[in-house]
Amino acid sequence: MKADLQAKWIHAAIPALLIHVSIGSVYCWSVFKQTIAQNFSVPPQQVEWGFSLAIFFLGMSAAFLGPFVEKDIKRSSILALVCFVSGLALTGLSIAMHFLPGIYLFYGVLMGIGLGVGYLTPIKNLMLWFSDQKGLATGIAVAGFGLAKVIATPVMEFLINQFGLVAMFFILAIVYGLMMLTAFVLIKRPEGYVYNAKKGKVNRFSIIKQKSFLPIWLMFYLNITCGLALISQEKDILKSLLTSDGVSGMAILQIVAVVMMADAAFNTGGRLFFSSFSDKLKQRETSYQVLFTMSIAACLIYFAGQFIAAGALWPVLILLFLVNAGYGGGFSTLPVLLDQHFGISTLSTVHGLVLSAWGIAGLSGNQLSAFIVNTLKLNYSSVVIVILCLYVISLAAISYVKRLKPVVND
Repeated sequence: MKADLQAKWIHAAIPALLIHVSIGSVYCWSVFKQTIAQNFSVPPQQVEWGFSLAIFFLGMSAAFLGPFVEKDIKRSSILALVCFVSGLALTGLSIAMHFLPGIYLFYGVLMGIGLGVGYLTPIKNLMLWFSDQKGLATGIAVAGFGLAKVIATPVMEFLINQFGLVAMFFILAIVYGLMMLTAFVLIKRPEGYVYNAKKGKVNRFSIIKQKSFLPIWLMFYLNITCGLALISQEKDILKSLLTSDGVSGMAILQIVAVVMMADAAFNTGGRLFFSSFSDKLKQRETSYQVLFTMSIAACLIYFAGQFIAAGALWPVLILLFLVNAGYGGGFSTLPVLLDQHFGISTLSTVHGLVLSAWGIAGLSGNQLSAFIVNTLKLNYSSVVIVILCLYVISLAAISYVKRLKPVVND
């Protein structure tokens, strides 16, 4: 029993964490975005496409390369390593050579492909090894993706201050390369697992045509869009609120930093809680119903708090913390929901197809809030009204899925 548990960690959990902690550093973009813009003497909005493209190609590569991951996780893990690490190194080289398109090509496209393949690679393997605790297992791995920002942010700031921006990319490429290489060496399928070529080559269109696919895709897309719409504005919301309360500049920065750390903790905690909670449920959709109900309640608490005491900080904190928890939980619970409806044999393919929603939401989430605040000139409460409506649609979509009979091909 002890040896079996040890094998689960060595060949599944540890490789998953090594990969996801590495690629999850993509969410540290805000740490060096301004510095990159200053290096090229362009506004930050001009380099922002580097991050947007990275998330877009994460989703698209996952959608198209799911069958490749399904067939051979050794090859997929080495492909993720090569694309992600070379993308980091070539981004640093592009900055050194003052080649702005390199940010889009290497950080956006090349690294994005590594993100998508790397994100998918350990998920099904975890579910095969931890067959009795699938939700908890995937939650641990996906929590690593969320926790990466907490780990990497101070490291990146230290490296930039000590060695400069270009050197930071080269150093991280080496460190993450070693971590992902270790994952490549350790990762393997459980003894006795045999890849079924016939089931593994399932037609993508046959998956998309299933009644449950599009509602699942929609609720996943909307959850990410809502999360990004709020998360992308949280610094500005807090600064605006604290400034109106007469808080000094340095104190504002300190409070924002603490809140951002707490946000990351709730994001990570949500990934662990909702996925492990789903293990105790007969139908995984219930976990999403709780998640969306919580997010709707957070929006309502925000408005109630504003009504009771306009400009109060606590309703904003409740909104940010709970939305972050739901945002993270939506990612970690997805694999087990798809396993319930489509089976384990084609999980990487189906998971990849649904992750295309992440790629599209990566382009639309930030722009939604920017359009409301900057173009329509409305306040941040208007953003909350929009995401409240989207959460209601998400709840309706997953409730519909819960009524459908799963189409499992195992």
